[in-house]
Amino acid sequence: MSVQGNLSIERMCWLAGVSRAGFYRELEHRYGVQQDMELRSEMQRIAVEHRRRYGYRRIKIALQKRGFYVNHKRVLQLMREDNLLSLRPRKFVVTTQSRHSLQVYLNLARRMKLTGLNQLWVADITYIRLQREFVYLAVILDAYSRKVIGWALDRSMTTALILTALRQALAERQPPPGLVHHSDRGVQYASAEYVQVLQHHGIQLSMSRAGNPYDNATCESWIKTLKVEEIYVNQYQDLEDLRGHVQEFIEQYYNRSRLHSALDYRSPEEFEQQLAAGPASNASTAAILSFSGHGEIYQCNGEQPISHSPTHCLDESPAGYSWAGCSPAEPACASPAETILNRKVLFE
Repeated sequence: MSVQGNLSIERMCWLAGVSRAGFYRELEHRYGVQQDMELRSEMQRIAVEHRRRYGYRRIKIALQKRGFYVNHKRVLQLMREDNLLSLRPRKFVVTTQSRHSLQVYLNLARRMKLTGLNQLWVADITYIRLQREFVYLAVILDAYSRKVIGWALDRSMTTALILTALRQALAERQPPPGLVHHSDRGVQYASAEYVQVLQHHGIQLSMSRAGNPYDNATCESWIKTLKVEEIYVNQYQDLEDLRGHVQEFIEQYYNRSRLHSALDYRSPEEFEQQLAAGPASNASTAAILSFSGHGEIYQCNGEQPISHSPTHCLDESPAGYSWAGCSPAEPACASPAETILNRKVLFE
């Protein structure tokens, strides 16, 4: 309760012979308009600063970080009155070419519980429509920090496009062997050239289930953010003009300053900096993997949490894969596919 010296507001109202509700009404009448104008001014400043990309939730967090303690309902009301509501997304368009004869890989991403950086990278391609042509953007994110670590923009949707993004990510992060790279089943990601580069760096491949964009939701969500907050609100003269805007959005805005709800409303770079400055015990380098069928979770550092050896189904067997931070290449409790087949023959 607010106090003035040794007297509380309630005590002073009693001594003055006025009701506490009447006192607050008079206080709001005198100072409410000024405070409301200050709040609106700061809210408009934040909205313009972020080019109307922020919705009321992020505006509320940004206001609170600047010392304005207001709830989301009030922010939403003021944004609606001042016409500051963020732009709405457009219809999603499928661009993946997954009907090919190339090898597809087991979906490892949905079995991973991330504990640090460079355990899972997610990748995708999207199209951007210019006035006279379509161009294509390939992007790679670290799934733990949501930071864009590699991207490439070109007029053709080829393997060379995604290789440019991959090499940029490899040069920036230099990940240890065991990293998992997840994408859709597009022909570019399944191409021999791309797979060879990944395997050369000790990176394991993971692909979404057929026709299921939710398996790569992290990357799909980032593409939505790019389209809604940058592409749909601007006009670009040509490819080079678009490239400059995309570079500014990714490297100057998204990675450095945009508040991310999945990161407790921190930017990806701020999240990674706080992660690096945290206790060494929290900086785990091993992902946790779970396999449906037996309900157990394995920590990929060579240890076994259980004493028995459960049998995996053929489509769930981790044989032939090595996970982020794993040593040896497969959990000791995982039975290779050949062993499972031999056991099946013996029992029959």
